[in-house]
Amino acid sequence: MTVCAIETTTTAAFGIAADGSYAARLAGEGDALYAERWTLAGPEPYAVPLPLAQPEEADSEVLPLADGRVLIHRRVAERHAFALLYPTGAETGPRTGELQLGGVEVRDGVQVRLLPPGPDGYGAFALAAEDTVSTVWQVAGGPSGPRPVARIPGRCSGGVWLDRAGRLLALDRELEGTTKAVAVDLGRGEVSPLLQITEDSDDRLLLADPDSGLLLIRSDAPGAPRLGWGVLGSSLPLRFPECLARLGGAHPFAVQPGQALMPETCGVALRLPEGDIGLWRPADRHVFRLAAPEGWLGGTGLWSAQGRLHLPCATPEAPCGILGLNLPATPPPPVVVDPPAPSTPRPVPLQQAPLAGR
Repeated sequence: MTVCAIETTTTAAFGIAADGSYAARLAGEGDALYAERWTLAGPEPYAVPLPLAQPEEADSEVLPLADGRVLIHRRVAERHAFALLYPTGAETGPRTGELQLGGVEVRDGVQVRLLPPGPDGYGAFALAAEDTVSTVWQVAGGPSGPRPVARIPGRCSGGVWLDRAGRLLALDRELEGTTKAVAVDLGRGEVSPLLQITEDSDDRLLLADPDSGLLLIRSDAPGAPRLGWGVLGSSLPLRFPECLARLGGAHPFAVQPGQALMPETCGVALRLPEGDIGLWRPADRHVFRLAAPEGWLGGTGLWSAQGRLHLPCATPEAPCGILGLNLPATPPPPVVVDPPAPSTPRPVPLQQAPLAGR
């Protein structure tokens, strides 16, 4: 299983580890918030609370690691502090252990947030973005405390992993009035172009699957912001299916892994503007619409390679639950022909990017 998204709101945060073994969120109500770890690898999911003597702030972020520890990001004045939380298992004393990792000092106006879990399951990274430069920090999994691993000119947002090693990261960079997705080699600190459909278009990368190379993008190159898809390293034009255009502000949050060399068959899950769920394959010209389950932690989920979508849910009766959905095997016949997509310049120009060898 692969992690697909992190959902953060003003009242809660939820994330899933890269291998699907653990999840974490902020639980509790009002001012009594605490980190909570979900174990997903067993026959039934279960939650372990990780409270400390002082409750967590609502803007804290949590990120689960594959070893069961939970990284927490707290803001203390202008300092951003990081720590690992874990259950101690002791019969007496505190139920939660805490390992301080250090912090990052930033100036006013610099936004710091966690990036999606590293694909190796143990690395954790944060993005510090200001108007003229953005910095990627490794905050866990390194030889010491937080350290900068890449500086990118411009203001960056987003964050999508392009490989399984946790070295290649895609960010959406705003520079000179336009936003383009770039590839960042965290090993070398190098930045390369990734998406450039037209010179003036805003081209953002929303999701990627390293197995198949499937890319989900949002671009205004067709005349207005639309969802599209392409294949990493391919010279074929991006497609902007009409069935996705009819969804308005839908956002993809999960993609099916394990479909090597078959991006058209990958299942994609989308959060629809009204809060429901859309299921779609690039080979289809139809989106299957499903009502969101009660208590769905909206915008999060993970696919199995076999095509089953797992959605985390929390209700008063079942505070830790996973609902499984199957992607329908046979799509309905197409009824709308996709409009032509821009074909020049190449929509995924990776000739000079670190992924050119794919």
